Amino acid sequence: MKKRSKSLIGVFIICALLPLVMVMLAIGYNSNYLIKEWLYYILIVLFILLIIGLIIFLIIFKRSSILRKKMKLWVKVTLSIIYFLYVLGCFAFIFILYGPYKGFRTWLITTSMQTMNHQYICKIFYNEEQIKEVMEQNVVIESGESTDTSLVSKKRATEFIDEYDKEILDVDIDLPYKIIELELNGVKGYLAAIYDPSKVKVGVTKMLGKSGQYVTTMAEDEDAYLAINAGGFYDPNYSSSGGMPTSITIKDGKIVTNNEYSSYNQAGGIIGFTNDDILVLLKNKTASEALAMGVRDAVSWGPFLIVNGKPSYVRGNGGWGLAARSAIGQRADGIVLLLVVSSNRSRTKGADMVDLVEIMQRYHAINAANLDGGTSTVMVLPKDIAQREYNSPCSDYKSEAYCWINEPFDSTGALRTRPIATSWIVKK
Repeated sequence: MKKRSKSLIGVFIICALLPLVMVMLAIGYNSNYLIKEWLYYILIVLFILLIIGLIIFLIIFKRSSILRKKMKLWVKVTLSIIYFLYVLGCFAFIFILYGPYKGFRTWLITTSMQTMNHQYICKIFYNEEQIKEVMEQNVVIESGESTDTSLVSKKRATEFIDEYDKEILDVDIDLPYKIIELELNGVKGYLAAIYDPSKVKVGVTKMLGKSGQYVTTMAEDEDAYLAINAGGFYDPNYSSSGGMPTSITIKDGKIVTNNEYSSYNQAGGIIGFTNDDILVLLKNKTASEALAMGVRDAVSWGPFLIVNGKPSYVRGNGGWGLAARSAIGQRADGIVLLLVVSSNRSRTKGADMVDLVEIMQRYHAINAANLDGGTSTVMVLPKDIAQREYNSPCSDYKSEAYCWINEPFDSTGALRTRPIATSWIVKK
């Protein structure tokens, strides 16, 4: 009887280990980021031994009636169901990651690779070749043009083109902006229409090169109507405090930073406003060339979504996955569009590049660009307006006067913003 009991325990252990080892083998076959090569070969040997052990135990246990004698029917049924679900879960896990359906694979790789702190997630499951293949199938192909400023006339139409045009132009408020609430992919978005483009300026962290600042703090320092995050920042080893903006930054007609363009994001370029208050998207221009073209305020990021009325071609999801997103655009009548789209704690929702292009086209942007997103995405308003109009919890303790209205989640999953290098400020 003791031998039979030991046989029963052995069968249970082997049955529990087999699916788990199979999952680890599948991961190790596709990537050695987590399962190193030496461990992968050990797992192969272990898998073979488990198969042999299972066969031996079953032979020994074949004629035993211990299950019938020792276990009640409901116990056997319960254990069978639990084990079936366990095995099914392991197979489903492998199928989702490596099966013929590529939707999850594409989402995981593109979303992870366009974050600053979570690229390792997709590298656990996929090798460099697989990641490269997916990224090449999901890209934003820009037109390569720079903005033609003559296309922005700043003349307001007397009739609405469509319902979206009416949302922008049908204004009956005292504030110099209007915020339109959006719903997409199960999350909220906010589109701010700024009617006087001369009020849109760049905010830069006061601790340049050392640390970023919260957008709420920048808005308070600038006495802003409204503010959102702007360009990217250098993040070596994914541990940056957000203190150094990517590439070129211009504020009030003066060069703030003039670094090499970030290899993190090859698309895009300079995103700025001229002295004539026209949003310009400039490819392959230096800081001096930008100043010569009359650029007064600018940051660097991308990709460009629309240039001179021509949308970029987005293959797949654009290679950026779903995440919290920010974007800036301008209509032919000069109205500036500032967009933020929230995500969730698990970062499985949000917007991709297709969504951003569609929203900007819907509201008739003639030029538009993606801004830094993810944990940087935030739109802030004065505290009284944020609480009254948008029921903001105002849990960002870094400012007493300003609150965010979207739901920004930081890298820990907490409902709060992070310090960044630059912002777009709508000054009073």
